[in-house]
Amino acid sequence: MTDDVDRLARERLAADEARITGFSRRRGLTLGQAWRAFWHHPSPWLIATFLLASVVGRVVVGPGSWWELLIPVVLLALFPAIEWVIHVGILHWRPRRVGPVEIDSLLARKHREHHADPRDLPLVFIPWPVLTWLLPAYVAVVLLAVPSASAAWSLLVSVYAVMFGYEWTHYLIHSDHRPRTRAYRAVWRNHRLHHYKNEHYWFTVTSAGTADRLFGTYPDPDTVPTSPTAKNLHGAA
Repeated sequence: MTDDVDRLARERLAADEARITGFSRRRGLTLGQAWRAFWHHPSPWLIATFLLASVVGRVVVGPGSWWELLIPVVLLALFPAIEWVIHVGILHWRPRRVGPVEIDSLLARKHREHHADPRDLPLVFIPWPVLTWLLPAYVAVVLLAVPSASAAWSLLVSVYAVMFGYEWTHYLIHSDHRPRTRAYRAVWRNHRLHHYKNEHYWFTVTSAGTADRLFGTYPDPDTVPTSPTAKNLHGAA
């Protein structure tokens, strides 16, 4: 079944590319080439800037407690569930009206565009207008909420590092770099199932079979019909 899904994804990609450009855009991409292309987008620079600043902040405040080493461990353990909740609750948000007001965030709108054209690489990234307020908001919230300065900066380093890892992984999956390791191939295939098989399942991006198993969205692909709205979320016009 997985071979069939890969074949279907390749066929859909080829059809989309031929329709949009008149020729196939697919080409081989080494990991180094993908890494260099990754930096052509604003999101990595924004996140990396805050990551570097948080590392400097952590060094400046000096030694902390030994238990701060648990902060990145706990965050990494929780991240699949956090990622799942954000993907389902925010990115797949169905527009709603409350009186005359339509509630539909920029993140949700851009994610619908991402599903419509998974090959449009700028749409792979967290929108930079969102990052301009989200990244500094983390600083304000964490420094106010965490009483220990060293722990607060340790948490900020961990948060920005995880965000950077998410952006890189999501970009790599949608690039022309083909998976070569078993672990990455599992993540790559999981996300392809979400985009090309059925958008109601396989919500994690940086892992496969983690939070999706926990929340019941990791079915056997053989039992799942191919969705007609995978590229048109909610069947919106």
